[in-house]
Amino acid sequence: MSGGKATASAPANIAFVKYWGARDPARALPLAPSISMTLERCRSRTTVEPLPARAGADEVLLRVAGGELEPAPERFAGRVRRHLDALREWAAGGGGEGAVAGPRFRVATENSFPAAAGLASSASGFAALATAVAAALGRDPLGDPARGGLDRAELSSLARRSGSGSAARSVLGGYVEWPSEAAGGGEDDPRAAALATAADWPLADVIALVEDAPKAVSSLDGHRLAPTSPHFARRLAELPRRLDEVRAAIRARDLERLGPVLEEEAVELHLIAMSSRPPVFYWRPGTLAVLEAVRALRGSGSGLAAWATMDAGANVHVICPTEQAGEIAERLARLPAVRSVIDDRAGDGPALHDEHLI
Repeated sequence: MSGGKATASAPANIAFVKYWGARDPARALPLAPSISMTLERCRSRTTVEPLPARAGADEVLLRVAGGELEPAPERFAGRVRRHLDALREWAAGGGGEGAVAGPRFRVATENSFPAAAGLASSASGFAALATAVAAALGRDPLGDPARGGLDRAELSSLARRSGSGSAARSVLGGYVEWPSEAAGGGEDDPRAAALATAADWPLADVIALVEDAPKAVSSLDGHRLAPTSPHFARRLAELPRRLDEVRAAIRARDLERLGPVLEEEAVELHLIAMSSRPPVFYWRPGTLAVLEAVRALRGSGSGLAAWATMDAGANVHVICPTEQAGEIAERLARLPAVRSVIDDRAGDGPALHDEHLI
């Protein structure tokens, strides 16, 4: 690739086994592996444009809800600039993650779904940023490594350097484990690897939105608080069993085996959040209404296979067979607590685009 202005999109993902709590939250160094399903329709699109050499700082623009591009809030812009510093350091061949001299960028980004609402917008956003910057620097981020393309494990590492561990998973499609011994990298550079493709198991994710405003406590802050919960150590002890169950369910394409672990993991993440010091309450009354409805769907004799999970937010992901997604979405949309429904499914990961945002 020749480099220059580049645009990439990357999807969110939904964790089956959660990344919650870390030995170094700022560097996204996890205490245990996590497993997720990459989505298709919930995406971030990002354009990066190298600025003239005299430019003193990166420019960060954000489009919210289909409006005009505007300067991003400083908290978000600062995190983008720190990630750009890490990417410049990588491009210069450095071994650490500190800032070095290199091209400054104008960055423009938008989401196809609500941001900061517990739907993994950080994962999609920083995966898209890493992919676009690699392309702008002349590295083919989605090409064949045998022909000079960037290895997906290395792209996973670049996305993680944003501080979002979930971004390390969003650079791969299908079903992804992070960190994975198969991907290499070691303890200080954990990388993700795919367990199966989206085509191998075409599951759907019906997302019931009960809250579309930014959450009061960020996931990063939740990670920092997680070890203060008296239930945190017990969860770590349970994770090897759950990881084995989820890997086996993915291999066997067995939703009835996967479903109970999904719900156990989701409830326990929020149990830990609620029992942290100070406690964090992500759930809303609508969250409970959706969870009750999902259990009723399974027990209604309708033959529907619907299993609920949540990340750090109020909204509920309902994992189900693709052929049942329409009916499940219709039923959830009738609930008074549900503002809207996103009908998503397993997807193939990032993409490069010729149409730019700037």
